[in-house]
Amino acid sequence: MKQIRQILAILGIVVLVAMYTSTLVFAFLDHSASLGLLKASIACTIFVPVLLYGFTLFSRLLRHDDKDSDHPGGPSD
Repeated sequence: MKQIRQILAILGIVVLVAMYTSTLVFAFLDHSASLGLLKASIACTIFVPVLLYGFTLFSRLLRHDDKDSDHPGGPSD
């Protein structure tokens, strides 16, 4: 599970870097869509980390950990 989280984190970094690079390139080329790409980059700056954090929380909920059953008040009591 740790490897999947690392892959998702690296993928998130790659997506953000690609978005900012494309925005910068289109701004230098004076493309008409530069403002829209900047807005998309800002949205992805917020959305991608939140999405990755949600995946991390979801993976923690789905992971079955047998160590929890040894604690007092757990299923073994």
